[in-house]
Amino acid sequence: MDSRFNDIFDLPENNIFRVVFYPDRIYHAQALAAARSRRYRYNVMEVRSQSDLTVMKGEVYRDELFMTNFLRVEYRAHRLVELAREQGRALSEQVLAFVRLPEFNVETTLRLHYAKNIDAYASEVWSTLDGPDPTPHDFMVLDLMGWQGAITRVPAFNDALADVKAIRKVEIACRENDRDLPFGYRIGNPQWDNNYTRNFQAPNTADPSSDLNTVKVQNYLIDFQRGWFLKNTDVTPVRYRNPLMEGDDPERHQDNIIEMRWILQRELGSNLVFFHEVIIPPGKIEGTHRHIGSEELYYIVEGEGIAYMGEHDDPALAAYPVVERSIFGIGKKRVRELPVSPGHVIYTKSGGIHGIRNPGMKPLRFVAFLYHNA
Repeated sequence: MDSRFNDIFDLPENNIFRVVFYPDRIYHAQALAAARSRRYRYNVMEVRSQSDLTVMKGEVYRDELFMTNFLRVEYRAHRLVELAREQGRALSEQVLAFVRLPEFNVETTLRLHYAKNIDAYASEVWSTLDGPDPTPHDFMVLDLMGWQGAITRVPAFNDALADVKAIRKVEIACRENDRDLPFGYRIGNPQWDNNYTRNFQAPNTADPSSDLNTVKVQNYLIDFQRGWFLKNTDVTPVRYRNPLMEGDDPERHQDNIIEMRWILQRELGSNLVFFHEVIIPPGKIEGTHRHIGSEELYYIVEGEGIAYMGEHDDPALAAYPVVERSIFGIGKKRVRELPVSPGHVIYTKSGGIHGIRNPGMKPLRFVAFLYHNA
């Protein structure tokens, strides 16, 4: 990190921004693989995270001489731990990571090694394992190097690593090791953490709720792009008929169609899933539903409507009327009926219920964030 940033970070007028700047300050180069020896120094150029994954890229110096560019993958495996546990297994000291650089059309499988100092599995891909001069490697680092080592070389990645700044996207999926350690028996049904079998939405057709608009992916996407400047109306909406409503819901109708502009999806980091804009035409409705394992925030920007929240989800809503609604997947429940207009926020945590309809004469529009619980 640029030392000038540290010089100003602790000034009193900047204290308020600690929570904003914190994530970029926790990746210390001293915790990386070769840093166990003082002969090696890292210049970490970029760090990105999504869910349990952290990917960083930069340079390695030995004895203050430039040695190599590197790409490092860290994986904290919370999801994979649960999947293995369902099979009666615990993770060993190694897991495998499928890693693809889509812009270069190259891929590999890395063996990630558990690193106690970061409580995560990790591997570093270096463009070369040869030193910058004939001096031998430090023995503390040499034992990490080699095929399937914690520091390794992938020939197919050489062109990408030649200009590490040019690596903009990294796709990753992780799975259990192919063999149990230390016993060595083969694992016949290794479990995958492939982003919860995620999909993303794309306006491939105007047909409401068409399967063509759901693009299935089996990887997490780490995106190193630093910023986006977007205009919502430049994003073509995807149309949905009776979203989050079951077949016996009396409010289902063939013409109950709403639109969603999926502004950001795979680009988002951390546990964020999407940021989108929802347009509910007059007389239409988004079904009332419950969130499990995720949280969502609605911010109303245009129009007026009626929102629904679980009867006891927000104790401050006791003055609002209670009605019974069909809740997607779980039957009828009592909910609060809330009038909403621009500036209102509906925030639903795991286990909470929400939905919204537009009984008015003008479109109802809101933006929504959804993210997985940590």
